[in-house]
Formats: sequence, structure tokens, C-alpha cells
Amino acid sequence: MTVELISIGTELLLGNILNTNAQYLSTEMAALGFDMYYQSTVGDNFERAVDTIKTAVNRSDIVIITGGLGPTPDDLSKEAAAKALDLELFLDEESLNSIKEFYKKTGRTMPEANRKQALFPKERCTIFPNSNGTAPGCAMESKDGTVVILMPGVPYEMKQMFHSFAKPYLEKMSNKTLVSRNVLVAGIGESMLASIIPDLLEQTNPTVSPYCKPCLVTLRVTASAETKQAAACKCDKTVNELHKTLGENIVGIDVGSIENAVVKLLKEKGLKLATAESCTAGKISAAITSIAGASEVFDFGASTYSNEMKQRLLGVSAHTLKLYGAVSAETACEMSRGILNYTNADLGLAVTGVAGPGQSENKPAGLVYISLSDKNHTWIERLMVGKAENDREKVRNCAVTTALDLVRRYLEFLPKTLPGHYSEDSPTPIVPEQFALSMLNK
Repeated sequence: MTVELISIGTELLLGNILNTNAQYLSTEMAALGFDMYYQSTVGDNFERAVDTIKTAVNRSDIVIITGGLGPTPDDLSKEAAAKALDLELFLDEESLNSIKEFYKKTGRTMPEANRKQALFPKERCTIFPNSNGTAPGCAMESKDGTVVILMPGVPYEMKQMFHSFAKPYLEKMSNKTLVSRNVLVAGIGESMLASIIPDLLEQTNPTVSPYCKPCLVTLRVTASAETKQAAACKCDKTVNELHKTLGENIVGIDVGSIENAVVKLLKEKGLKLATAESCTAGKISAAITSIAGASEVFDFGASTYSNEMKQRLLGVSAHTLKLYGAVSAETACEMSRGILNYTNADLGLAVTGVAGPGQSENKPAGLVYISLSDKNHTWIERLMVGKAENDREKVRNCAVTTALDLVRRYLEFLPKTLPGHYSEDSPTPIVPEQFALSMLNK
């Protein structure tokens, strides 16, 4: 079956609001096994909305509309859908009472304008309540059986309504039983993955679809079968093949995010982390502390942009800064050791680099050094983010991901020896730039 998305709102056309609803629903529709060929965005204009809906109804089995369900005169999605499907709207008393109750709970009286939100067809219509707002949604049906689902444009209202009402409604229409697994991969880019697992990316059941973020790839493995158990078996077989091929580059299965995986591992090991950041401006500590329960494993975070604070707070030596610069393996090493000594943490993580857009210390934008210290050793990773001259956020986000992945690899794979090991009687070396990962002894 085919599904089509229509987003309604002039603010979307003007770029004032990012259309996260379309991205979210696209992923959900793929997971349900529906094919999608079209997406549209239309402004708050009644006739154009009617024409867009009619076109979608004529070429798709399911049409999902978000936005335009508010109480103001320019909220016309429901009226446009009713006209496109030749349905008449009537006041639904149950919906009206729910809206009144919503206002009553907040100590307010419902404005008369909100009555329009309780208008629905009496036939070929299933109403979806809204527990997070005043705009109920619904599923209307055309005479030919095409389903038109309307949901609010406010993302948290839409997501709640989708999971509670729209998704169960759609699951009854799907002729497939689907199971999906999300395999999170770090350390391998999309183009490299395409050369490593070409056969898996081309197979049809299960499908393997890559979704990319800076320095991270999610491989969504989706299998279909007559039963959930059979679909899960197919899915897991492909996941096992990915594990054999990608090995330590797999962050986890259905872990949600790399920071979630790191927090989970820190809890399992009973360890605490502290961070010292220059160029990422607290993004690493923000990522860690965005996870519930992070206070158990996160000790302290410092953003030390100036050389003075690197010296005063972290104990980076003036000699190191003068000889090697703030953006260097040596400075990163002293930063991670310094934050470890300053706190009660078990691990110290440091980042220093050039986020751009210009050079710093005659070093190019995109050059980042990441250092991880425990009580005995320090591991340093050099990262060079390509085409970073005008993409400051890409550099910072890649640095955050790579730093968290270094922690993840330490927690998962030590005491396995990492590349670039130096014995204790060797002098502390300058880390060669061609080393992807080097290990310095205390």
C-alpha cells in the first residue's frame, strides 16, 4: 500500500519552522511496510489545500495530513479534507466536552473559537482524541476507500496521537508483519559501508537502509513475514551478519544514541567520567547528561577555551602550549589527565580542535584531537573532518561523536591492547599525525 504525507502551514513554506513531523512519519511509515512516493507542503490556503488533498487521494491508498487543526480562521485542514472527500462536518459533543475539560483543568474557559475543533463528519470518520492539546485528529475515508488521517502539527501532540491512535489504525491496514532493528555504527562512513556490505544493502527482505548523521550511521534492518517471529528471525540473521563484518564499529542494537550506549556501559562498569572541552563548548557533557540517570556516571565538565584556563584549571603546561599549540595531541593529553586529577572521576575525556570557519595556530579547520585518560594510560585520537571550512557545527558534532565512541570502545574492549602502544620506559612521544589512534603511557 502507498502512503503520502501532506504538511499544512505557511510557516513551513517560509522556513520559520523545521518540518520534523515529515521526517518522523516517513520513518514510521517505512517501519509499517508502506511505500511512500510523494510528500507535499502547502500553505494556509483553503483551495490549494483542497486541490493538494484531492491529488493525493487519487494516487495513494493512505494520506496523512499534519497541521491546520487549530482554532484560528487559517486552520483549514479538516475543512479542506472534508470538501475533498465530499463529507459534511457536524459538531461532535464528546470532542467539544473534551476540549472544554482541557481548558477547565488549566483554570480557563474555552474560547468560542475552539468549537470548530470539535467539528467532524458523522460518517466515514474515526475521531482520535488529543490528550496533550485541544485539537482532536481523525481518520476520514473516501468513497473509494482511501484513508485520510489528520493530526496536529505540534510535534509532541502529533507523536502521542500517532502512537496511541493512528498507528494502531494503520497496522490493521498493513498486509505485512514487520520487525525492525536499528544498528548504530561509528568509525565507518556511509561510502565505506557501501563498499564493505554491498550485498546486504541491496537485499530486499530484510532490507538494510542507512541513515547518516555526522560520524554516525544507523542501519535500519527491516524484515517482513507472515508472523512476527518469522520476521524477527530474518531480521536477526542479517544483524548477525552485520556484527561479523563490522565488529567493534557497531555501537549497539536499538540503543537509540551513542550517548545512551556510553551511559549504560559506564553504569555497568561502575565508572565515572569527567570532560574537558575546547571547540565543542560543553556538547559532550550535554549529550551525556541528556540521558536519564547520567548523574550516577558523570562527575564534572569544563569548557576551557582560553589557554589561561587550560593552565589554571587543567594544569596544561605553558611549555606544551608554546611548543605544540592548543590544538595538539600533547595538549589534549594534558587536558584529559588534568580533568582526571581535578575530579573524582575514573576517566578523563578531553577535546581540542579548530571548529572553523578559519584556521587557528596555522592549523586547518576540522582538525581535532581527542584524549581519554584512566589512572594509568592515555589514548589519543586525531580527527580530520573534511570540507569543514564553512561547517563549524559539523566539526563540533563529529568531535562529540568520535569522543563518545572512544569512551565506548574503552569500556567495551579493554584490556585489549589498542594501536600505538608505548612501553613505560619510553619517553612520551609526539603522536605522529598518521596514527589514527595512539596510546601514551603515564
